[in-house]
Amino acid sequence: MNVLRYNQPDFAQAVAALTGAGSLFDPVIEERVRAVIADVQARGDAALLELTERFDGVRLTAARLPVTDPAPRVSGELRKAVAAATKNIAAFSRRSLRQDWQMRNAQSGRVGEKFDPFRRVGVYVPGGTAPLVSTALMTVVLARVAGCPEIAVCTPPGREGAINPDLLYALRVSGATEIYRVGGSQAVAAMALGTSTIRRVQKIFGPGNAYVVAAKRLLFGRVAVDLLPGPSEILIVADDSADARFIAADMLAQAEHGSGHERVCLVTTSEKILSGTQEQMEIQLQSLERRAFIEKVTATGVLVKSMDDAVKFTNDFAPEHCELMTKNARKLFARIKTAGAIFIGPWSPTVVGDYLAGPSHTLPTGGAGRSFAGLTVDQFQRRTSLVELSRDSLEKSLPALETFAAVEGLTAHAASARVRFVPRK
Repeated sequence: MNVLRYNQPDFAQAVAALTGAGSLFDPVIEERVRAVIADVQARGDAALLELTERFDGVRLTAARLPVTDPAPRVSGELRKAVAAATKNIAAFSRRSLRQDWQMRNAQSGRVGEKFDPFRRVGVYVPGGTAPLVSTALMTVVLARVAGCPEIAVCTPPGREGAINPDLLYALRVSGATEIYRVGGSQAVAAMALGTSTIRRVQKIFGPGNAYVVAAKRLLFGRVAVDLLPGPSEILIVADDSADARFIAADMLAQAEHGSGHERVCLVTTSEKILSGTQEQMEIQLQSLERRAFIEKVTATGVLVKSMDDAVKFTNDFAPEHCELMTKNARKLFARIKTAGAIFIGPWSPTVVGDYLAGPSHTLPTGGAGRSFAGLTVDQFQRRTSLVELSRDSLEKSLPALETFAAVEGLTAHAASARVRFVPRK
């Protein structure tokens, strides 16, 4: 663990570097992704097939891009786990759906909003070193609850071109209407731009590596995107009441995703907790199956002078996952303003949010939490405002309309309202 202490001379500079943006704005990655997007735009399916062979080592034909297999047989344990998570996710999502509304404004005009599901959405589900069954649930279930009729999913194929059966099961039961065996930035480009096989979508959802996130950012405007969820992050705020075993276990859990770009951090007011967590991470690491992946990530421990400093550090870091293992954790919760999700107390490990609790685990990373919130079902709804005036309410609106038009020098604007009150000749 890399350790920073508030009394070291370069502490402020080290903290500034640590709380800076992650891998979301890497210029080398951006240039590579621009080339992929241009290739997919120019050559469509041919580019997808060539890029899939180059990056995933799988030779496919255009006919094999769509996954047509039904939901496979999986273990009873997985079926139960998927059902339990789906129930929580769907219930949480139904509470978040936006509802149509109308009101009368000061001039008696009728105004309001209506919310329609996007007709066609694209969902990216990472593959890589682990079949992210949970991500299928945390994205596709929301689209289904919102009422999206077409839900196209892209996910990288395995070495033989197959999709992991557990992942395929989760996608089918979640409500995916189309599944394609293509991953990386080329999958995002295909969903945004369209090819002969993959029709373009209105909005793209889902997490991914730095290349996937760069593609979403570069294609924003040609297609809507949800947020910028890149490699996983965790920041744990702890005082001397915390248990170092819990802290270490939760930090190791997020490090095991495997990209090497994960950010794993502890900020604490206790030297005892800092050293205890270091010791526990070394002990627990020895028995973990994905030790090689975890060791790619350098965890950071930050010793601060006060809990006020810990709060400031957390809000500057804008973590994807923020755990509060302190006395009066609920009071501290109110002061954290930029986290993707906050886990309160020692019995709320991040893994519960990853798999089961209900809110989507698709969350902003790399500092994007300063501006973005996590994925919610209303992001699958398209907002439309409505305006309906009577003759009387338009007449009441005329003085203000004419004043604004005169100030802005847009006289045709005022005339377009005034003409309605001029008698026909």
